[in-house]
Amino acid sequence: MNALSRRKFLSASAALGAGAMFPRLAKSAEGKVDTAKLVAGNTAFGCDLYGQLKGEAGNLFLSPFSISTALGMTAAGAKGKTFDEMEQVLHLPKDAPAAFGTVLRSINDAGAEPKKRGYTLSTANALWAQQGYPWKPDYKKLVATDYAAGLFDVDYKGDAEAARVTINTWVEKETREKIKDLLPKGSVTGLTRLVLTNAIYFKGDWAEQFKKDATKPAPFLLANGTKAEAPLMHRVGAYTYAETDGYQALDLPYVGKRLSMTVILPRKPDGLPAVEKELTGDKLSAVLKSFRFEQEVHVHLPTFKVEKALTLNEPLKALGMKAAFDRADFSGMATAEPLSISAVLHKAFVDVNEEGTEAAAATGVVVGATGVQEPRPPKHFRADRPFLYLIRDHHTGSVLFLGRLSEPAK
Repeated sequence: MNALSRRKFLSASAALGAGAMFPRLAKSAEGKVDTAKLVAGNTAFGCDLYGQLKGEAGNLFLSPFSISTALGMTAAGAKGKTFDEMEQVLHLPKDAPAAFGTVLRSINDAGAEPKKRGYTLSTANALWAQQGYPWKPDYKKLVATDYAAGLFDVDYKGDAEAARVTINTWVEKETREKIKDLLPKGSVTGLTRLVLTNAIYFKGDWAEQFKKDATKPAPFLLANGTKAEAPLMHRVGAYTYAETDGYQALDLPYVGKRLSMTVILPRKPDGLPAVEKELTGDKLSAVLKSFRFEQEVHVHLPTFKVEKALTLNEPLKALGMKAAFDRADFSGMATAEPLSISAVLHKAFVDVNEEGTEAAAATGVVVGATGVQEPRPPKHFRADRPFLYLIRDHHTGSVLFLGRLSEPAK
């Protein structure tokens, strides 16, 4: 960032309060906010979007929370049909900005003092605006206050490539270098006026770790009937567990038990498409509510690492968010010229092993011109076939990451 941009950013931060520059210092000015509708809406949108992406080949991984947050900031500047479509597709409640602010503060507070808590969790937002552009002060104030978004001036008109590198460097830093080149070459041009970014990072140890010497190679049954070898971790312990005729579900807590990984394992090797087809916000909530008690479970889970890059323009249009990409009305941001979204880009990473999980994701929205239980028999949970998994925050109810493992060796 050049000296002029830094001075403008510091000036804006001072005017808007410490929360604009340091999200963890942001204070709620809206009183008590009911976040339940926002969280339910985010979950519904995440499942809807997954439904559009499930046709992607192989493994799939994304952060519904990151995508919802970046698009939520964008919707805050939309008007008319553009806003109506975004509100419907994103399942946004009327007080979405204030609710996002409450959830974001809770997540960042949860990740404070990682040495004490035993895990790292952080999320950050930023607006990368064309310097000298007449952005509406009310919009800048809203995203700085409710989304704790840092405000940065860049020069797309003068040097779009330098702006792209600057934004990608910020994303790398906020995701501990797990997400690189979020914005590929050509995604930012001289016509770009604003890029809205969200980054999220999590690293946590299992509350009860797997022993490395218990991990053994074993067959993983692929959906097409063939087998692939995968390292399967193993441990026996007390876990919350649920099952139906179609699947088994297991909740694996991380240290502190605020966060956990939920694994939904179809009964049959080719059963994942049926589970994916039925995936909705309401049905996912029903699965999570079915975890009522702990019991002894023999757990077999593969170690795996997945990286995924997604361009979300077409999936979002298919869900009904069309105007934002064409004849958009973002007059809540600025009125100097017509603005529209040129790209919604997302990257996500996850690494699962005996110690725990590391996961990160980033999203960029490019806007341009134009009781006591009786003992139960132990359960066996052998994840040696394709399954669905998510990482969730129990305190806010947010689904932070969502994915499927089709081929552990990929």
